[in-house]
Amino acid sequence: MLSHRLTLTVSLTLCHIPLTCSQEMPQTQLSNLLRQVNTMSATVQQLIVESDGGLLEESSIQMHVMRPDGFYWETLEPFSELLVTNGTILWSYQPDLEQVVIENWDSSRAELAAELLSGRTDSLTEDYEIFAQGDAGGSMVVFQLFPLDQNSLYRRINISFDNASLFSIHLDNKNGQKTQWRFIQPQINQQLSPDLFNFQIPTGIDIVDNRVSQE
Repeated sequence: MLSHRLTLTVSLTLCHIPLTCSQEMPQTQLSNLLRQVNTMSATVQQLIVESDGGLLEESSIQMHVMRPDGFYWETLEPFSELLVTNGTILWSYQPDLEQVVIENWDSSRAELAAELLSGRTDSLTEDYEIFAQGDAGGSMVVFQLFPLDQNSLYRRINISFDNASLFSIHLDNKNGQKTQWRFIQPQINQQLSPDLFNFQIPTGIDIVDNRVSQE
């Protein structure tokens, strides 16, 4: 589940950045959209659907991202949970269990979206075959990413923009499970405090420290 949560992406009414799609390769279009985002805050609606079509999970999430590696992912409903990283340490806090798990953060092992949010898009063409589709009116563009690695967990990843604003991300797993993130009222390139990405452990909380020495 952690890898899904970190498989995210970006944009707002992305300052209405124009999509000059007709003369650009799809990977260039996608990279240009993502690289212009330094911070992002949004409410995320998450749906996870089983292979048989049954709804496995519906969640409401608050997300904040700050490059290069600041990531804040707080599940509000149905169960409270918080994931925070400052690019060095990852905190996983579960209020109901009164427990926080601390681990080393390794951006090189991050999933696709974490790489995209950090602006690391150079390897996209090495890892994915990318196509872009637009509607007749030209406002909606969907980037389809097909993994080149046969061992990938995903069959396909769709990243949708509406008027250059990130609209949704769909993850189509090979096991039939589907995950959708819908981004609501995104705020792009507004100032965020670095303190937001350094979790302050509440008094009396159990601490499970799984960090490995980097020496």
